[in-house]
Amino acid sequence: MTQATAVIVGASSQLSREIAKQLADQQVELVLFAQDPESLRDFALSLPTKVQVFSLQIEQPQAIITQLESVWQSLGGAHLVLVNTGLNSYDPELPWLPEQDIIDVNVRGFAAICNTAFRLFREQGYGQLAAINSIAGLRGGPSVAYHASKAFGQNYLEGLSMHAQRLKLPITITDIQLGLLDKAAMQQSAMWLAPLPQVAAQIIKAMKQGKRRVYVTKRWRLVAWLTILLPEFIYNTRHWKAKKPKR
Repeated sequence: MTQATAVIVGASSQLSREIAKQLADQQVELVLFAQDPESLRDFALSLPTKVQVFSLQIEQPQAIITQLESVWQSLGGAHLVLVNTGLNSYDPELPWLPEQDIIDVNVRGFAAICNTAFRLFREQGYGQLAAINSIAGLRGGPSVAYHASKAFGQNYLEGLSMHAQRLKLPITITDIQLGLLDKAAMQQSAMWLAPLPQVAAQIIKAMKQGKRRVYVTKRWRLVAWLTILLPEFIYNTRHWKAKKPKR
């Protein structure tokens, strides 16, 4: 397998598309998994390298495993699997069904993808598993299940990295800690928002460098550091308020 091949699981988001575009510009062949593959057909045809699109049943772990194994066999392997799946919602009443959906996608689905990719890399003998997480996983938060699920993702990747080291496997695990971009957008904060191409470029650079964990964009490292250090009585009183429009 000489041509670099990347599998992007959860390829329908704007960030995933930008990453796919930049990888394609670097002559990386792509395999894109999305819940609505038809929505990616035109995009895939616009890219300058070979691109295959497959459906993704993210809420059904066993179906995910079967899908990944089948596609892997047809490809003859891959160099990179990038996971960008995530569900988030907020309701102050905390109804159970949205919480269950978040857990099904962000925990059960995420673990099924990462576990399967790791096993396939182990059988292949090398590879890189990268996942886009969030600094929301550093502490609890009002989107209770979302924050908790991102903590799970961070620890699951750390465990896989430790497992690869123990077995002396040349498998790189990269945890991409994305900043709280939705909250920054709500704040209309130009300082904390970055153009999508810049975000994608930093992610690709970190993957190429084989980073174990990276904060994107880099300035969010400071927020992550402060988030960890804040005492709970201060952390729990923080509020994000939308800026009032200027008159």
